[in-house]
Amino acid sequence: MRYALIGCGRIAINHLKAVLNNKLELIAVCDTLPEAMEKLLDKYGLKEDDSIQRYVNYKELIDNHPELQLISIATDSGVHAEIALYCIEHGINVIVEKPIAMSIADADEIIKRSDDKGVKVSACHQNRFNIAVQKMRNALEAGRFGKLSHGAIHIRWNRGKGYYDQAAWRGKWASDGGALMNQCIHGIDLLRWMLGDEIEEVYGATRQQYHNYLEAEDVGIAVVKFKNGAIGTIEGTVNVYPKNLEETLYLFGENGTIKLGGTSTNNIDVWEFADMSDEDKNYQGLQEETSNVYGNGHTSLFADMIDAIENNRNPYVDAKAGRNALEVVLAIYKSQKTGQPVKLPLDNFSSIDMVGTFQ
Repeated sequence: MRYALIGCGRIAINHLKAVLNNKLELIAVCDTLPEAMEKLLDKYGLKEDDSIQRYVNYKELIDNHPELQLISIATDSGVHAEIALYCIEHGINVIVEKPIAMSIADADEIIKRSDDKGVKVSACHQNRFNIAVQKMRNALEAGRFGKLSHGAIHIRWNRGKGYYDQAAWRGKWASDGGALMNQCIHGIDLLRWMLGDEIEEVYGATRQQYHNYLEAEDVGIAVVKFKNGAIGTIEGTVNVYPKNLEETLYLFGENGTIKLGGTSTNNIDVWEFADMSDEDKNYQGLQEETSNVYGNGHTSLFADMIDAIENNRNPYVDAKAGRNALEVVLAIYKSQKTGQPVKLPLDNFSSIDMVGTFQ
């Protein structure tokens, strides 16, 4: 399958690794910084491969390669929707790094246009493919929890000034948002997915405690009321001293409790059910080794997308899933701005609406 990568920054390493693992035909790469392309290709011994075209303008890449079947977007968040829509208009299937967009309007437009064009769009929430997360999901779908009581996600990470100095777009409302939108949206996606997707109301508060050189928040807390009666809580921050502590997902039901831990929900810390079997005993203490906080899920997400294209089905993590995660973050932002709970569905809101919040 013929493929191109747009955006060669920090997360692109995982994209290129997934490309090679899935034996995609790498046609071209694109970045506004030529040195970023060369540095990325060099990591995988591809710098001297002249068959891989280089572009600094994504439109030129797409216009010059009508043969492309799949593109992944790993740019700064502020242009995800713009590039995705251009790919869709040209009939190219696309994997979009999180967040899928910075506004509800753009996320809705991606869903509408991809449906109209028959183009596949996958939101890159790769942690859904973690072994521990899949085990939790299987137990949930089998009804082993019984009635759900509540769940929680804790993303307790560290990001210092050195991280933000690496790229000027980080921490800005137009191009990134804050801790909830960038670092915590994967965990927020998992919590919503596990607790039933359908949400009545979100009430949240955000603050900028230590990162006064940014526009956006460095900590956010929220309570989420689900239509099935369950309650979810979100705690997300980049203020943990001195390094990343955990990304922990809890799920509590009348007949079961699971706690997923590790730095990216990649371990099973607690696995307890009323109907415990011998197989269940193997899950307690499960640890999936990862080389970074992004986990191993990109390879599986790419494999699923390839299969979805070849078999004309929806990807496992589709554009609507991307919208769902974005909607929770934007609802928390809106709640902070208004001081009131926010009813869902969220008709329209954008990270841009938060400009000036912490000034």
